[in-house]
Amino acid sequence: MIKRRRRFREEDENPDRWVVSYADFITLLFAFFTTMYAISRVDIGKLELFAGSMKSAFNSQPSISKPVIEGITPVSPSLVNIEKEVNAAVTMLKTKEDIEVKTDKRGVIISIGDHLLFDSGNEAVKETAAEELSKIASVIEKFPNNVIVEGHTDNIPIKTERFSSNWDLSAARATSIIRYFINKEGLSPLRFSASGYGEFKPVTANTTPEGRAKNRRVEIILAKDEQNDVREQ
Repeated sequence: MIKRRRRFREEDENPDRWVVSYADFITLLFAFFTTMYAISRVDIGKLELFAGSMKSAFNSQPSISKPVIEGITPVSPSLVNIEKEVNAAVTMLKTKEDIEVKTDKRGVIISIGDHLLFDSGNEAVKETAAEELSKIASVIEKFPNNVIVEGHTDNIPIKTERFSSNWDLSAARATSIIRYFINKEGLSPLRFSASGYGEFKPVTANTTPEGRAKNRRVEIILAKDEQNDVREQ
C-alpha cells in the first residue's frame, strides 16, 4: 500500500516546474535593465532620490556624490585666461615697466618692484600705489583662485626698531598688501595667505645695484587649481 502511494506522487508531479523559475529570472532581468535605463536618463536630483531609495532598501551608503554647490559646477579657470586678464590690466599702467607677469608651476605671478609699493625699510603701502593695486584687485575679483602674496628683499642686512631682519620686513610687506586688498578693495580674506622670504629667493645676483633692486619685490600669485581650496566669497 505504501509503495503505491509513492509511485502516485511521483507520477503526479508537474514536469514544467522550471517554467516558474525561468519566469522569475526573466522578471528580475527586466527589473534590472529597466533600472539601469532609468539611471542613464535621469538628472542628478532624480538619481539622488533613487540612491536614497536603494539605501533604505539595502541599508548601504549611496555612491552618488553631490557637487560643491547644488546646480553649479566649480569654476576651474585656465591660467592662460588669467594671465591675459592680468597683462591687459598691467598694460594700462604707467608703471608697467616695473611689473612683470609670468606663469609657472605655482600659478600666475605678478611681480612688483618694491619701490612702487613701499618706502625704503618700511612696510606701509604708499598712497601712490593705489592705481597698481586697484587694477590687480579687479583681476583677482574675477577669478576664484586663492592668492599667495610673497615678500622678497635683497641681501643688505636691516636692523631697525621695527624689523630685526629682512625676513621680518618681507613678511610684514606681504601682510600689508593683503590688508590693502581686504580693507581698501573689499576682497575676501579667505582667499589670501602671506609668506616672507627675505633675501633667500633672489631672481638674480645681488652683486649690483640693479640686481638688488630686482630682488626687492612683492609677488602676488593667483594659485593654480591644484593649490586651490575654492570657497564661497
